[in-house]
Amino acid sequence: MNVIELAETNDQIQACYPVMVQLRPHLKVNSFIPRVRQQMQRGYQLAYLQTEIQICTVTGFRISENLAWGQFMYVDDLVTDAEMRSQNYGHQILNWLVNYAHQQDCQELHLDSGLQRLDAHRFYQREDLQISGYHFVLNL
Repeated sequence: MNVIELAETNDQIQACYPVMVQLRPHLKVNSFIPRVRQQMQRGYQLAYLQTEIQICTVTGFRISENLAWGQFMYVDDLVTDAEMRSQNYGHQILNWLVNYAHQQDCQELHLDSGLQRLDAHRFYQREDLQISGYHFVLNL
């Protein structure tokens, strides 16, 4: 049976690293927990889907509010282990995120995805997420 839980202990956070690093390869194992903990102080939450055998999917998100969207969920990270894709795990955790956002009175769920992540884009569109704009960045 698959379980989706929030990572709250250091052991749970560390167990998410092997999947998260597939999306964020710049992350280092020894700084992962401190970085996640620092972000948690600002509202970041980390959740994972675990089968009886392993963690398959990891997502990082935050609940926020702004004038444009009201109360919303922003998904910072969403990744399924490369060897576990196309087995419905991404769908399950995205449904969990939507339900969690509803429980938090969010009106919308938002995420950005790199232009090169075409497989992810197909997945998001199958899950009824809409492309709503561009994301611009200026390195400082």
